[in-house]
Amino acid sequence: MIHFDIVGLEKELSDLEKQTTIQNFWEDSSNSSKVLKRITELKNKITSFKTTKKELDNLIEIKNLLAEENDAELEKELEDGIKDLKNNIEKLEISTLLSGPYDINNAIITLHPGAGGTEAQDWVEMLYRMYTRWANANGYQVEELDYLAGEEAGIKSVTFLVSGDYAYGYLKGEQGVHRLVRISPFDAGGRRHTSFASVEVLPEITDDTEIDINSDDLKIDTYRASGAGGQHINKTSSAVRITHIPTNIVVACQTERSQIQNRETAMRMLKSKLLHLKEQAHKETINELKGIQMDIAWGSQIRSYVFCPYTLVKDHRTNYEVGNVQSVMDGDLNGFIDSYLRSII
Repeated sequence: MIHFDIVGLEKELSDLEKQTTIQNFWEDSSNSSKVLKRITELKNKITSFKTTKKELDNLIEIKNLLAEENDAELEKELEDGIKDLKNNIEKLEISTLLSGPYDINNAIITLHPGAGGTEAQDWVEMLYRMYTRWANANGYQVEELDYLAGEEAGIKSVTFLVSGDYAYGYLKGEQGVHRLVRISPFDAGGRRHTSFASVEVLPEITDDTEIDINSDDLKIDTYRASGAGGQHINKTSSAVRITHIPTNIVVACQTERSQIQNRETAMRMLKSKLLHLKEQAHKETINELKGIQMDIAWGSQIRSYVFCPYTLVKDHRTNYEVGNVQSVMDGDLNGFIDSYLRSII
């Protein structure tokens, strides 16, 4: 049962707004930034609730009018209104599930192929297209950060930023191994192949998030960008690769216009990875105390996409499935996203 505590949200908003009037509030820029961000988040949720409530009240009035007299136009308005209201209520329900500390942030997604060469690299390109289409259909912006093309076809690796409120909250459940079963277009014998690709989803860490990085722990390399990006590509060594020596984490950015911009973006990517590593270590410590072991092996896929001998996309965590594979590959992921978010409450 999902409960939208509008009274609690309004009280929290009131308390936070009172904080902004306290003397010296603005002197702590880190805290004031967090408070203002939360105020905006609360206002959006409260506005969505009140708008939905108003829609419901209007539909009740229309229903009462129809009880007194038949009117074809009013009936059509009521039917359309009910459909819209249902969609808005579902969005409101999902918004209550996005309460994690970084759910509202942008998402950084990295795709890597598993073993299998061109076949797996083509699968990565298909996933990249799928997520781009989902983002565009849902009002998000996609910015490519790093791209390494396959030798024959497909993508060896790609990192991209999905920008917009709650991008990470919606996409965090996509992290894991994705499995493809199809007749390979690269197999002259027309045999069925199974391919794997990993999807990593991290929140983009904002400047007000405290992540201490010692400059002595960084190895920074510059090189000429190799991906698509305009006439400036390959003319200067603007691309940046940063290696965090203690953890051996490597991030790269090559799509910005200048080396400085690429470095700033790469540092945000590094912060996101280090934060994830820190939180993962904390979770594993908790799991050890509970006696729980998590299987994070490469083969433990979260979702399968089957093109042959039948068509089916199935999420193995929630058992949500869709028979129309092409619609999913065209970005229709909301059913999977919603079912995952509901499963973790």
